[in-house]
Amino acid sequence: MAFFPISVSSAAPPTRLYSPGVRVGDVIYTSGIVAIDEAGQTVGVGDVRAQTRHVFEQIRVIVESAGGRLSDVFMNQIFLKDFADYGAMNEVYREYFPQNPPARYCVGAALVRPEWLIEVVSAASL
Repeated sequence: MAFFPISVSSAAPPTRLYSPGVRVGDVIYTSGIVAIDEAGQTVGVGDVRAQTRHVFEQIRVIVESAGGRLSDVFMNQIFLKDFADYGAMNEVYREYFPQNPPARYCVGAALVRPEWLIEVVSAASL
């Protein structure tokens, strides 16, 4: 089955060779989304709440540009630089998925840039 790259003008430019998201049939997959703005600058340095909010706003933009809604997200793969941020990340996460939250997992991981505190990969079904 063919896939179609998803690109949006308000999303951060990819730091490497990848698409911010792809659509395969009725499923949308995002790449790992981190807290960078359109100019490639880190958003919310040192603030996991601000970075989490920015990441899920970017995921929303990608999913909506492919015809979906954030409520269509069925899976989130979350990578946290520091598990001490788990509670704060969850506070913001709850704002985006207040009812019927998607499946997810969360692991601790070193991220590409030291100022990045969270990275999320999502999947949504149309």
